[in-house]
Amino acid sequence: MSFDFELHATEGSARAGTFHTPRGSVPTPAFMPVGTLGAVKTLSPAEVRAIGSSMILANTYHLYLRPGHREVRALGGLHDFMRWKGPILTDSGGFQVFSLAHMNRITDEGAEFQSHIDGSRHWFTPESVIEIQRTLGADVIMAFDECPPGGCDRATAEEANRRTLHWLERCRTHFDRLTERGIPAPAWSLDGEGEPGPGTPLEPPPQTLFPVLQGNVFPDLRRDQVRDVTAMGEWDGLAIGGLSVGEPRPKMWETLEVLDPVMPRERPRYLMGVGYPDDLLEAIARGCDLFDCVAPTRNARHGTAWTRDGQVNVKAARFRLDRRPLDEGCDAPCCTEYDRAYLRHLVVAGEAYAHRLLSIHNVRFLIRLAEESRRRIAEGSFEGWRLEWLERFGTRERGEGQNQGQRQAR
Repeated sequence: MSFDFELHATEGSARAGTFHTPRGSVPTPAFMPVGTLGAVKTLSPAEVRAIGSSMILANTYHLYLRPGHREVRALGGLHDFMRWKGPILTDSGGFQVFSLAHMNRITDEGAEFQSHIDGSRHWFTPESVIEIQRTLGADVIMAFDECPPGGCDRATAEEANRRTLHWLERCRTHFDRLTERGIPAPAWSLDGEGEPGPGTPLEPPPQTLFPVLQGNVFPDLRRDQVRDVTAMGEWDGLAIGGLSVGEPRPKMWETLEVLDPVMPRERPRYLMGVGYPDDLLEAIARGCDLFDCVAPTRNARHGTAWTRDGQVNVKAARFRLDRRPLDEGCDAPCCTEYDRAYLRHLVVAGEAYAHRLLSIHNVRFLIRLAEESRRRIAEGSFEGWRLEWLERFGTRERGEGQNQGQRQAR
């Protein structure tokens, strides 16, 4: 009933391992599909499991606002609510709060923000964010952090580091307190009619807390943050935040290269919000283990798919009479049962089935990429294969120069 990480093989900085959780083991590198509102968009839990997902992510900010963390708890907790039996990670909601710059107010005490749903005002503190995530019942929960925007100046990054560290101390203290006495019981549960009624508190599930490392693209601030966070004690894993938020892509790679030698080798490293195929391989090569991103399902809803030969727009007229599979060798239904012409028809016609097929394909594409990376690292052929793969995949349509902020649309 504990959390543990086994490192099986390395090649350079690339790592193959297993992250063990009480709800199952996660072979790493691993891509975690994002179930923002308690579901991976358009996909069932059975489908997500069938394509190889062992761990998924849910969003604290959105579930807090709707339906509410106490409602989720009254309905059995996040796993029962989502019908997902494997491990779940919840982010702290901080990124969403700070991305609403025109709707928030941030102090050392916490962050006040306005709901994007109904305009109501809310207050997040390190303590309340921990309680919300403990109440939801995710396996891995994230500390509340301040995520400055890409391209911010040094003073802004320094202030975010200071506040993130201060909040982390409060998060850990409150997490330990709740672990000792049990998570807060909901004030009510739902009876058979869906009305408020008395409820019996559920046993607190085993959970672990990950800190979030900030520092933007400033090497010394990144090193300082790792030093200060690890000096606070042992962690079951660490998250790398503040990247993929608009900075130039080469800066992201340089930052990961700074972090790799100073981060604990025996703990999993979660790179938040990264999930384009080429970004995934670049980050694996620089020592990262866990990833999440809305990109595969978001791109699918716009008719964009990933193939070994690069990113393609399925609406393109050149596919009108094309009887070939979307991606040769792909084992997703999108490619094994249908051809490009039919997929193009579904996308152009606005059929929801197209979104489902392309979402399954794109998520499976990333999972297969992680699976192949694990195999290559174990046999010592990762680097040569990675360079060949990237050359074939080519430059994405979104552009080579700038990281467009993959996390922005959870």
